[in-house]
Amino acid sequence: MVGCGGKPPEDKDYASTIEAGRAAKDAAFQKESDPIPPNRKAELLPLGYFPIDPAYKVAAVLKPSDDQTVIPIPTSTGTVRQMRRAGTLEFSLKGQPMSLTAMVDLSDRSLEHLTVMFTDLTSGTETYPAGRYLDLSRNGTGIYEIDFNLAYHPYCYYNASYECPYPPRENRLKTPIHAGERLKHPNK
Repeated sequence: MVGCGGKPPEDKDYASTIEAGRAAKDAAFQKESDPIPPNRKAELLPLGYFPIDPAYKVAAVLKPSDDQTVIPIPTSTGTVRQMRRAGTLEFSLKGQPMSLTAMVDLSDRSLEHLTVMFTDLTSGTETYPAGRYLDLSRNGTGIYEIDFNLAYHPYCYYNASYECPYPPRENRLKTPIHAGERLKHPNK
């Protein structure tokens, strides 16, 4: 019973689903030579993760952007990626109101994939300094689930040949997000 202080029964299924996804990602990365080059597999695999915490799975409302301006976003290779703000995701995490800008990559013709790139107070010590990503599929309701347990390092972390856009300035969270992918050996 939830009212008695226990966790809802779906928490176990939720954690099992996240763990299975993590194991599948590790297996795929071990098997393939891309994105992790063979000479880095021992160093990076299995990937490091924070413990699964359902408190990092929150509902968010997307306030659509009226601005159709194409924004040049710097990338890890020094080039620029053309993106557009889809809107601002507003949510509360651990009692704190927060927001993140969701972007669409103009190379995605459908514009149905939302990319949320962010840094937080773990960036550079416990997670990749350039930030982490979340992927969302656009929907008609404007209500999204942000699950930081699914936050991942962009492929440029594993392989410098990948071009990864950097998070926009407004997506620098001033709190640690101890969820999702982390460095296997923090503070190195």
